[in-house]
Amino acid sequence: MAIESVVGLDHVVIVVRDLDAAALKWQKLGFTLSPRGLHSAHMGTANHTLMLGSDYLELMGVVAPTERNATTRALLEKREGIERAAFTTLDAAAGVAALRARGLTNAIGPTDFSRPVVRADGQQTEAVFATFQWPLDERPGGLRIFACQHFTRDAVWLPELQTHANGAHRIDHLELLSADPKAAAAHMSRMTDMPVTTDGDGAPRVESGAGRGAFVFIDRTQLLMRHPGIALDGLPDEGAVVLSLRVEDAEKTGAALAEAGIATAPGVVKVPPMLANGVLVEFAEG
Repeated sequence: MAIESVVGLDHVVIVVRDLDAAALKWQKLGFTLSPRGLHSAHMGTANHTLMLGSDYLELMGVVAPTERNATTRALLEKREGIERAAFTTLDAAAGVAALRARGLTNAIGPTDFSRPVVRADGQQTEAVFATFQWPLDERPGGLRIFACQHFTRDAVWLPELQTHANGAHRIDHLELLSADPKAAAAHMSRMTDMPVTTDGDGAPRVESGAGRGAFVFIDRTQLLMRHPGIALDGLPDEGAVVLSLRVEDAEKTGAALAEAGIATAPGVVKVPPMLANGVLVEFAEG
């Protein structure tokens, strides 16, 4: 990441209408979920985290309407799925100042919040964060982007939450659907100061930095070619639609998901969006 104090992809936020029902779905996909966490009152949201190695997934639901979650509520009126992606920041205040210095005067933050955490042994602690957001009208490929500073990493990356039956250990990339993938990738590049490269099928890619997950921009034709035979019902015309995770052994992943009726192919397992709250989840060896 070329912006000082900001490093690579931290986590991906998947917004859902019914958090309890979503938790059951992702447990069936072989994930270990944190207990339900309630954010500070001004956030009006609750979550479950799915902790990986240096990054994670977050299932988020709205529990009370607030100004802070208005954008999330607007999306949920249309669909569930990946709403935003967070970068890791080492200093949220410095990060938002850097964006404003670059002319992004509508950057938001820093915003402080927390949530209680209950450990496996019953002990309670607190996870404390500060975030900043790129302006809400700057959504490369339809994806909101923000950055998160973790003051209490030991309360988030709990060892008991980092082992998953499906073997997932890191985010490899997101695939963002766009009518104009090159323009969307160029937009992400401008927002993050990271260069655009190209995948083998011509899809533009923007790395997030620090060896973390990348952003790949595709049109609908490329989506169909990359994921043949997968039911794509309910996917939007624009936005992050594919979450690609890395596993050590896709055969073991497939076995872990067999009861969920997931089809597998050599080296890869794919879950259709209808089984994962509007997200096509890909488990690939590596």
